[in-house]
Amino acid sequence: MITMYTDGAARGNPGPGGYGVILMFGDKRKELSQGYRLTTNNRMELRAVIAGLEALKKDGLPVTVYSDSQYVVNSVEKGWLKNWLATNFKGGKKNRDLWTRYAQLAAKHQVRFKWVKGHADNPFNNRCDELATQAADNGPLLIDTGYEAEIGGGLKA
Repeated sequence: MITMYTDGAARGNPGPGGYGVILMFGDKRKELSQGYRLTTNNRMELRAVIAGLEALKKDGLPVTVYSDSQYVVNSVEKGWLKNWLATNFKGGKKNRDLWTRYAQLAAKHQVRFKWVKGHADNPFNNRCDELATQAADNGPLLIDTGYEAEIGGGLKA
């Protein structure tokens, strides 16, 4: 069983952003983070989950993801994503690039989500928040090509 805590942050929303992830398996723990120059909070929340799943070296693992993002948790647990995929994101649902990537990764594992209250008394969620905000504030900042393409080019590299 893999336990994953995730968080995302954006300064200005949109603005510089970052994500933080803690992966736990038995007594092993790995932290991941990355910053982006222009993105949104929802994209960073979702990108955190993607980064955690991409870091897994084996397929078929049971993964419990703890997130304070109701957007991410509800999209999966309430079946919204399944509908978006079935209708090819009809109606212009946002973050198609990331949701498509998430769906590809999640298909390789047994992923379930649990919502946790953000900025509360959960030390793992709080650590993910620290990782996300430090990545957003200190870089290096990557280009969120999916977001910048979505808004029509954004900043120049």
